[in-house]
Amino acid sequence: MNLELEQKVVLITGGSKGIGLACARAFAREGARVAIVSRNAANLARAREQLAEEGLQVHLARADLHEAQSAADVVEEASAALGPIDILINSAGAARRYDPETLDAAAFRATMEAKYFPYINPQQEVLRRMALRCKTSPEAAPGTIVNIIGMGGKVASDIHIAGGAANAALMLATVGLAHYYARYGIRINAINPGATLTERVEEALALEAGRQGVGRDEILTRDQAQVPLGRYATPEEVADVALFLASKRASYVTGAIIPMDGASTPVI
Repeated sequence: MNLELEQKVVLITGGSKGIGLACARAFAREGARVAIVSRNAANLARAREQLAEEGLQVHLARADLHEAQSAADVVEEASAALGPIDILINSAGAARRYDPETLDAAAFRATMEAKYFPYINPQQEVLRRMALRCKTSPEAAPGTIVNIIGMGGKVASDIHIAGGAANAALMLATVGLAHYYARYGIRINAINPGATLTERVEEALALEAGRQGVGRDEILTRDQAQVPLGRYATPEEVADVALFLASKRASYVTGAIIPMDGASTPVI
């Protein structure tokens, strides 16, 4: 299947590790021109080395996406280096978990700063540019955005209430903005991964194994047994769905929220 992504300019936030890095690899393999964003210079350098070993080249951009101006600056930097952005993949930001009895206004605010605004800030700048391009150059191909959010916004967890609220807000923003920007042909969709074998999950497995005095594999086997499909997702599987949603093969898909949790959350 030809996804027609060759030479497309793709900006990937959180692109230095985990699902974001898997997306960078997938788009680069399709021949896209890829820029990855992180606030950690060491992570960016490590990602470039890993991809270079596979014969893949990416542009690196360091930014703190919590700040609207920093997000605008990195969009400008990537556009100057590679050309107008055709595709934005948002995968930056992670929310802390809190005991419900410790939740206060500051914790909710910190969580929005950690998860909500690192998506909204680059998205709004990219949308502004995409809409302007459509208005001034009607022949230009409209852009597309994929927000990789998380299932925590669908079902409340006691220790993830603040993070789940941020995820729910991102889902609403995805659908609402998709409705508005469809008039320009701009498509906006989201993916909600469940447990995925990223570095963050590996750290959690190691921590739990240490607390229980058992091996990491024992914890993983136990946890995966709770998933109807019998295993966690891989970052590459999430990246494959992002590829499809960003491609012309999904040209009539917008405002969609795609669950990827192995049927763990049977809700509509």
